[in-house]
Amino acid sequence: MIEMITRRAAGARRAFTRATILPFLVRCAIGLCGIVAMSVAWPFELFGTQYSVPLVAVALYPAFAPRGRGATFAALTVITGWVLDTSFQDSPVVLWRVLVIASALYLGHSLTALAAVLPYDSVVNIDVPGLWVARALAVILASAVLTVLVLTLSAQLAGDPFLIATVIGLAGAAAATLLIARLIHRP
Repeated sequence: MIEMITRRAAGARRAFTRATILPFLVRCAIGLCGIVAMSVAWPFELFGTQYSVPLVAVALYPAFAPRGRGATFAALTVITGWVLDTSFQDSPVVLWRVLVIASALYLGHSLTALAAVLPYDSVVNIDVPGLWVARALAVILASAVLTVLVLTLSAQLAGDPFLIATVIGLAGAAAATLLIARLIHRP
């Protein structure tokens, strides 16, 4: 057991000394996105207590091990915190929180995908992570604008026809997802 811990510590020390700046900055951005999403999603009173340590560890885990399921687990932890805060703590669902959580989760997940294929000791041109982040920020901006427009429109069109259209739209989206998944796994 001690030998395994020593071997892992030596591997981590070697990786840290060989790391180059851009892969390191990508991993720092993953950690920052995780902490932002976690701190906005969970009740603010929780931070500064002993319960914040595991949340910060979960938020930072994808930055250290981007190839595993850590990003998914961190995202599920963020979503769980938001649901618990809005359901049981009676916090209001406000647009800025939803947009910040969604943006941080998307950017963190996208950067985790980049870090998974980007070795920590690789020499990379600034264009690679720069274009990756620019595309992710464009998606975030378009999503935020569409979200605000749809919410504004839904407030004006609220009623039974809008509810029916929403259910039909969700059913269509689910059907399209199933169809695409089936086509991908086709022999």
